[in-house]
Amino acid sequence: MPSRRPALGALVLALAGHSTAAPPAACTPQPVREVEEIFLSADCERCWQQGDAAAAAPRTLRLDWIVPGRQGDEAPLAAAALPEAGARLKGQLTADTGSVQRQRLPAAPSGTRLSVQSGLAWNGYIGLSFELERVGALPAGARGWVALVERVAAGDDGTPVARQLVRTLVGPLPLQPPRGQRRLQHLQAVLLPPNSRAERLAAVGWVERADGRMLLAAQSPAAGCAPP
Repeated sequence: MPSRRPALGALVLALAGHSTAAPPAACTPQPVREVEEIFLSADCERCWQQGDAAAAAPRTLRLDWIVPGRQGDEAPLAAAALPEAGARLKGQLTADTGSVQRQRLPAAPSGTRLSVQSGLAWNGYIGLSFELERVGALPAGARGWVALVERVAAGDDGTPVARQLVRTLVGPLPLQPPRGQRRLQHLQAVLLPPNSRAERLAAVGWVERADGRMLLAAQSPAAGCAPP
């Protein structure tokens, strides 16, 4: 049976089609200064149905992770659980409560920029782009990650707060650009997550040190954004 995985050329075209018209300046996400990661057990549907409705601080990027639960595939939130969520969680997580981890990002060196993008859903896949432009060296062991997230608005799917639910994680990505160049790009095709809505999917990416501390983070613009 032929593979359904799209060729790299098709992925590039899907990404290009997604960005044929450059987004207005107001659609460009502000530089991220803080990252807030929320971890919920797949066993705890009540945890998903609760949350602090206070608006996130400016330039804060939120990531919601579902950690596989003891009930396995029978857990209420099992469809969105990721094994990588447990690996990222520092500390303990009980079945009836969540965990929040926050970290302030250092100021990015001058001339260093990270951008990420998601393409159009095509043939059961969606394309992700991770592009890093930098001057100077990164700390030894630094690596990149790009996540496909589903942006769930407050009031949808039983959540009282807006969420960026991590559905797929790609990485670690090597960060050494081609010889003599300052820019590197990774293109990746990933399967559409089950029970996801393509119009809500977006990309989030980050660069972290060997110890897991983030150095840079970025997210793709909000869908349908327009200048004020």
